[in-house]
Amino acid sequence: MHNAQLTFGVNSKYIIKIFMTIQEKVNELFEQQLSVWEMARNNFEGLRTVQIREFDFDGFAVKVQFNPARMVSSGAKVDAKTIAERKCFLCVANRPEVQRGIEWRDYDILINPFPIFTRHLTIPRREHVDQRLVPYISDMFDLARELSDFVVFYNGPKCGASAPDHMHFQAGNADFLPLVGDYFNLKAYGKCTMHNAQCTIDGVDVYTIDNYLREVYCIESCDRDALRQAFMKLYNSWVKEEGVEPMMNVVCLYRDGKWYLFVIPRGAFRPWQYTAEGDKQLLVSPATVEVSGLFITPVKEHFERITKDDVVDILTQCTIK
Repeated sequence: MHNAQLTFGVNSKYIIKIFMTIQEKVNELFEQQLSVWEMARNNFEGLRTVQIREFDFDGFAVKVQFNPARMVSSGAKVDAKTIAERKCFLCVANRPEVQRGIEWRDYDILINPFPIFTRHLTIPRREHVDQRLVPYISDMFDLARELSDFVVFYNGPKCGASAPDHMHFQAGNADFLPLVGDYFNLKAYGKCTMHNAQCTIDGVDVYTIDNYLREVYCIESCDRDALRQAFMKLYNSWVKEEGVEPMMNVVCLYRDGKWYLFVIPRGAFRPWQYTAEGDKQLLVSPATVEVSGLFITPVKEHFERITKDDVVDILTQCTIK
């Protein structure tokens, strides 16, 4: 377990501890940041009243959340020209003065001021390097183990990342992402299929979810090295161009001594509805959260208008089935 020494001043309202786990430090970080950062506090408080719609399918549901604060991400321009001209908001020098974080290896753990989850973290590397998973996949496993109340997730550079030029993970409270509950429920009812053909490794099981609107691989293992080997076998089977990351979203959960690594291969970056005009437009920009069963809509009209057929169509365009 990663421990770090922490010292508070005599006037601190926080309990003085000699050593704290990362999970404990994150809990304190939320308390501190929301006490001094008005915008973040307002956005987190706003989650209490967000509107949710739900579309039922065979044994699972897809939820839609109206969240106007997420316009910053859903409406982000990520073309090369825009990226080159803007300051990177994940670099230390460009963050809000009020923002504080927790140092963890070569990363800073920050609260996300535009949350989807009631506990939403952004975890950027300190160095400004491109969003790529393979060099840092083991960090994802370790973060998931240390952040025991969270799932850690990764948006590929063309799969929902609003900062494709800066390597980062995100994390959210584990009970909030539909994919996680769906997987364990559907597996218990025999609706998952063992699929070891592409990533046969001792100590690893790989499942796919049957009839789930999109293809999802879940790699299970208690062995960190075996987990990485299995992921790399799956990853390499998808590589089409050397040096170019296959389009995918990834979720990592650590529970009862075992990792669960969900890998969702992607199709399109955004659906045609994103740039449509008039009453055909739906401003949904699929990232990990959306392909995991929670659609975010920052425009109320779009939230009210989206249908079950739209959900199926968007997932069909943006994922592999």
